[in-house]
Amino acid sequence: MAKVKVGFVQMSCTANKAENLTKAILKVKEAAAKGAQIICLQELFTSLYFCDVEDYENFKLAESIPGPSTEALGKVAGELGVVIIASLFEKRTEGLYHNTTAVLDADGKYLGKYRKMHIPDDPAYYEKFYFTPGDLGYKVFKTKFATFGVLICWDQWYPEAARITALMGAEILFYPTAIGWATSQDEATNTEQYNAWQTIQRSHAVANGVHVVSVNRVGMEQNGLMKFWGGSFIANPFGSILYQSSHEAEEMVVQELDLSKTDRYRTHWPFLRDRRIDSYQPITKRYIDDEA
Repeated sequence: MAKVKVGFVQMSCTANKAENLTKAILKVKEAAAKGAQIICLQELFTSLYFCDVEDYENFKLAESIPGPSTEALGKVAGELGVVIIASLFEKRTEGLYHNTTAVLDADGKYLGKYRKMHIPDDPAYYEKFYFTPGDLGYKVFKTKFATFGVLICWDQWYPEAARITALMGAEILFYPTAIGWATSQDEATNTEQYNAWQTIQRSHAVANGVHVVSVNRVGMEQNGLMKFWGGSFIANPFGSILYQSSHEAEEMVVQELDLSKTDRYRTHWPFLRDRRIDSYQPITKRYIDDEA
């Protein structure tokens, strides 16, 4: 399909998992009513962002994929005839957990999952305590309405991940995200961080000639120490912003994307044509120095 309507849900969460899932489903229904065909939810939308602490009790939030949430969302996807992108805390087996996004196709069937490859470990983002790095590789999902790739939050800083996913045939890159500002930070630091976050993702759109959809959460969490900055956005294949959300409000957005623009931009700005793949072997090294 040359054109597809994409929806995203930017919302705040509570400590009640069932409540968050119900809220997300209501927003999905609103998006579908406005014509959305593919709907993306934010990272770990069924809970508060629990990685601010290293607490074994938080492993109880995890579930199998496919499992209860994908079953509920699959039913909604089938009833509405929409594709749903759902970021969940996956329990793979006893003691093995992933940060994973599941895709439900428009007929309600579970299409597959992507496991987050890049796992951060920073103050208030202790994800290495919870998540094993993804081992499924980069993925594209051929759905009823479009073929797209899903990458998750920290993945969005890595041009290699975007490039590989685009080379696999993704027409759109989706980035479910949970990122915020420490409330102790000054406004200049906040602005610089948000601009860097958006710029790196817009650069993925430009370098690969694909639309990028980045979906973040909002709200105060971590006992008021963290404000998730929202600012979800959609960029066209040359990095132009088609829509940008506020930093505070919950939003359900539907935007039509013209996927035929990929060919136009790739033809006029032929970055893929001019790649020197014969010279890129050093990229597989951690660092290049005289001792390597």
